[in-house]
Amino acid sequence: MPNLIVERDGEGVVTLTLNRPEKKNAISRDMFRELIAVFDEVTASRDDRVLVITGAGDAFTSGADLTAPDAGDVTKGAGYALESMRVVGRAALRLHEIPKPTIAAVNGAAVGAGCNLALGCDLIVAADTARFSEIFARRGLNLDFGGSWLLPRLVGMHKAKELAFLADVISADEAERYGIVNRVVPADDLMKVVGELAHRIAAQPPVQISITKKLLDQSFSVSMAEALEFEDVAQSLAFSSRDTAEAMLAFIEKREPKFTGE
Repeated sequence: MPNLIVERDGEGVVTLTLNRPEKKNAISRDMFRELIAVFDEVTASRDDRVLVITGAGDAFTSGADLTAPDAGDVTKGAGYALESMRVVGRAALRLHEIPKPTIAAVNGAAVGAGCNLALGCDLIVAADTARFSEIFARRGLNLDFGGSWLLPRLVGMHKAKELAFLADVISADEAERYGIVNRVVPADDLMKVVGELAHRIAAQPPVQISITKKLLDQSFSVSMAEALEFEDVAQSLAFSSRDTAEAMLAFIEKREPKFTGE
């Protein structure tokens, strides 16, 4: 996959770099398929604990590559377009369903589907040079890559409609104020800060972190009673795990715990 670079550091952190800097890391349909393959691989691997997504060069990603040969041909009709878009949708869903923490390291422009690729991650750390835009309306398009679902949950419905209707480009600082970005850092420090954050998360008990992610992700679609029942079941499983026993022992022995996912 020449357009994607996947690196594993041996400590549970996987870094996925979109690697088309000459195209601002625009994502072709084949690249969406490759993203699906990487997301599935990370999901299946016991050794992968955190996924970091970033872009090569000075952009995160400019979104779908509308100039690529596989971008779609309007002369082929709606059926062909729908088939193409379902590949995009599958990539967005696979990202959402990864049971491990995901971090977007946004180093530059995150536009259109690229903006929503970042929003689909669990955490976003942005360089102070980063920019975000739901630019679809300017291109005569609708939101995709999960934007209609993600954006209102992050910023509220009225702000989501403003960002979608006006298709403005907003700065990293604005994105932080709106609740889109967790942290804004100097561009030169981005990968250092993200690396430290990813390793802190990777050092946590992986099963418990995975379950916590699931509990939070489903919180908007369950009642309080259902959430409490899910918490009770999850906590009872945790108490029977080796990682919880290790955490208790490490506390008594005044040392850092070593979690294995068991």
